[in-house]
Amino acid sequence: MKNFVFISPNFPTNYWKFCAELKKNGMNVLGIGDCPYDELMPELKGSLNEYYKVSSLENYDEVFRAVAFLTYKHGKIDWLESNNEYWLERDAALRTAFDITTGFKTPDMQAVKFKSAMKAYYAKAGIKTARWHLVHDLAGCKEFIAEVGYPVIVKPDNGVGASHTYKLSSDEELQNFFDTKDDQLYIMEEYVDGTVHTYDAIIDAEGKALFETGNVTMDSIMETVNTLGNTCYYIEKELPERMRDVGTRTVAAFGVKSRFVHLEFFVLNRDQPALGKKGDILGLEVNMRPSGGFSADMFNFANSCDVYKIWADMVAFGYRTVPDEGHEHYYCCYCGRRDGKNFVMDHDAIMAKYGPKIKMVQRIPKALSGAMADMMYLVNVSTEEEKAEYYRDLLECRE
Repeated sequence: MKNFVFISPNFPTNYWKFCAELKKNGMNVLGIGDCPYDELMPELKGSLNEYYKVSSLENYDEVFRAVAFLTYKHGKIDWLESNNEYWLERDAALRTAFDITTGFKTPDMQAVKFKSAMKAYYAKAGIKTARWHLVHDLAGCKEFIAEVGYPVIVKPDNGVGASHTYKLSSDEELQNFFDTKDDQLYIMEEYVDGTVHTYDAIIDAEGKALFETGNVTMDSIMETVNTLGNTCYYIEKELPERMRDVGTRTVAAFGVKSRFVHLEFFVLNRDQPALGKKGDILGLEVNMRPSGGFSADMFNFANSCDVYKIWADMVAFGYRTVPDEGHEHYYCCYCGRRDGKNFVMDHDAIMAKYGPKIKMVQRIPKALSGAMADMMYLVNVSTEEEKAEYYRDLLECRE
């Protein structure tokens, strides 16, 4: 029996489903987390063969000792994973320390965590990216801006989500950024007027996709976080062939094996002379884990499948055991509404109109609400027209 250590299996709350499918596939599933065992969801308890509680997952030494204990008790660890961006570097450090060969190790982290390092791999894939500059001093930034012009985007070179990401449109805003920024390393990029599309896939040990889909973000996550706006994105009914092409090339360039990936691209909304024509695709950044929040469930709703099982099949067998055809496909639409807005349609009205199409309704945990708003509704619809009507209904506000 293969030993799988799952880091933080209780968060996000839907990740117990990964553990459940691993256990069904005959894996010995060993959880490490900072939540007391008695407070774990019953479904998660039933999906773990053993759970080791640490006082803090931030404490590397304590988590290291947990893995060492589980190794002593169960034998060599075959897999270690959190499927969580926040713990990617920690996962890699533990794999390195315990010689776990089924995932990234510490030397691999530069390419997949630092946005500046990603640029070379996109270039290897033949995919253009925005021009960029590492932020060291004001003079260097002004020189870069003289080349690309305002506005520019600044964000942590190694960051999670859209936190600490800013759009600067003047010398005054640039100076204010320098006066208030923290000590982490930032990257500055020319502004891209584009819509974010993604390639989401489960990649096997040969670098081939066992499952593919994609999503489209209707509003900038940076603006959502910084202005506390609503959040809207949807899973494609069918993955466009050109997104499959750039996704596949990016997977090959980064040498991805045995992972769930969430790769982000810009599709240009207009011609930008230095970047390309309207509709051209640019590389944005790679995320070597599943798309966050409720995306995995949305993949299932949109594709009438079970990505938790497909991923667990990849881990246990190296292939998927369920067929990849004969399933209904939909647009699965996420609408996250921010508290305090005077929406025309209240909850009861939404449920009355969309009830049969609604797949999930839930308050968003505080840890995720910055990017995902406060109250979310998921629906499946079949046409572009239905999708547009849904977002109009849920986002319309009274004056």
